[in-house]
Amino acid sequence: MKKQRKRARAASSQVAPKRRASATDSTASVSRRGLLVKARNYGLAVAVIGGGLWIGASNFQEALAEGDLSRIGDGIPTVVQIHDPQCSQCLALQKEARAALGSFSDGEIKYVVANIRQPEGRDFAARHGVAHVTLMIFNGEGERKLTLRGHNGRERLRSIFSRHATKPPAQKPAPAPQNAAPEGPPTS
Repeated sequence: MKKQRKRARAASSQVAPKRRASATDSTASVSRRGLLVKARNYGLAVAVIGGGLWIGASNFQEALAEGDLSRIGDGIPTVVQIHDPQCSQCLALQKEARAALGSFSDGEIKYVVANIRQPEGRDFAARHGVAHVTLMIFNGEGERKLTLRGHNGRERLRSIFSRHATKPPAQKPAPAPQNAAPEGPPTS
């Protein structure tokens, strides 16, 4: 009786061997719907990765332009921050300065960072005799007009920047049409 139970248990625990997939089974399982789902998923993956690379590249270009001290004196007033990326006060000032500059359009005023952890930024700060946590404002010709030391709020900075920003050129009045009648009394 014990032997019969053991045989019954062994027979019930055995699983039928799986059938091997043939070449015809793999092509039969591919459907149009499956291909469309894969195409959609790959398309989304490419779009997400491409978008991330685009944003990363544009942020990288902005960071390069922001650190380019040669942009001072190219006709547009410039705010230069003497910056140490490991200084919490510098980071707070940078956040406030960027927020204040957000209300200006391109061409009115620009923002440049002199990173004192790099030789170019360190030399710039030494040449002007300033330390980190400092904003310097230069006119379009590259002449220093103002130096702000320490932390400043965005409203105060916006007010200061607006005094130094280049105003967009005033709209010229439209010329009078050529065949218009002259204004004023007739002259003889």
